[in-house]
Parts: sequence; C-alpha cells; structure tokens
Amino acid sequence: MNPTQYYAHPTAIIDDGCEIGENVKIWHFSHVMPACKIGDGCSLGQNVVVSPKVILGKNVRVQNNVSIYEGVICEDDVFLGPSMVFTNVINPRSAISRKHEFMQTLVRKGASIGANSTIVCGNEIGEYAFVGAGAVITRNVPAYALVVGNPSRQIGWMSEYGHRLDFDEDGRAICEESGEQYILENNIVRKDTD
Repeated sequence: MNPTQYYAHPTAIIDDGCEIGENVKIWHFSHVMPACKIGDGCSLGQNVVVSPKVILGKNVRVQNNVSIYEGVICEDDVFLGPSMVFTNVINPRSAISRKHEFMQTLVRKGASIGANSTIVCGNEIGEYAFVGAGAVITRNVPAYALVVGNPSRQIGWMSEYGHRLDFDEDGRAICEESGEQYILENNIVRKDTD
C-alpha cells in the first residue's frame, strides 16, 4: 500500500494490511480495514466502511453511508448508492457469534444498486443489473435485469448505459443512448456483438 498513489481525507482511517489501487479516493470519516482489496479508480464516499476481506474491482463507486461487510465481492464498474445495505449473516443474534457463517454476496460487473436498497447475503447481482432505490434483494438477480420493491421483483431489462430496454416481437432492443443492440432469448439478455 503506497499512500501516494491514492487520496484519503485526513479524517479517513486506513488500517495496515489493506490493498488500495491507484487513483482511489477515500472521503470523510471512512474506514478501510485490513485484508481488503480496493481496485484502481474506486471512490469511497463519506462515512463508508470496507470490512476485512472485501474485494472491490476497478472503478467501483461507493456513495455515502455504505458499509461493505466481509463476504462481499464487487466486480469492476459497480455502483453502490447512498445508504444501501449489505448483510453477511442470514440469522444474526447479538449473543451468538456467527462469524464462521458469513455468506458471500457477489455483485457482477457494471451492476448498479440504488439508494437505501438491502442486499440479503448469499445472493448474486448479475452483470449490468439495476436494483431500484429501496429494493430488498432476497434472491439472485439476472444480468441486465431491472428489479424494484420489497421483496424485489423484476419489471424489465436495462442496457449497459442504464436505460430501459423495450424488446420487439423478435426479442431485439436498442439502447437509446449508445445505439447498442440487445437480444432476449429464453428470458436471458445479451448484447448483440454481431
């Protein structure tokens, strides 16, 4: 860890034994704990906690008031909205230690998790999925899916640019911003690379 390769606000606490990539920004009152890995270009907003063994890929954006607990892995280009919540134990009790029961939560490349959402541990958020503000995730979310509500339900599909996809009768859609085309087959979305 070379503190000259990243910026940390003077109020941030950076424990020994963590890996922090280049061009990372760590803002006010945040705490980065030992044995975590933070990839190049990440931004940790105010009052963020990154617990031991957490892995953040490159260019992960963590907004204010987010705690990322042991067991969470975020791939590249993930967005974590303000005050969203991760859990890591399915049945917590104050008087019973369940540290040996931490469950993994995997957030795949490019996924966005909206403000005040809750991600129940043990689930996977697919590539470029979009979790709406306040949603409660209790099961896996498919790639490119748009999910909302408590418990969450899928209401559509999103492009890699974060726009709603409107599929025609042939299962094809075009992102309004990028012009990229997507194909929906057997309830699975993929980008058309032809």
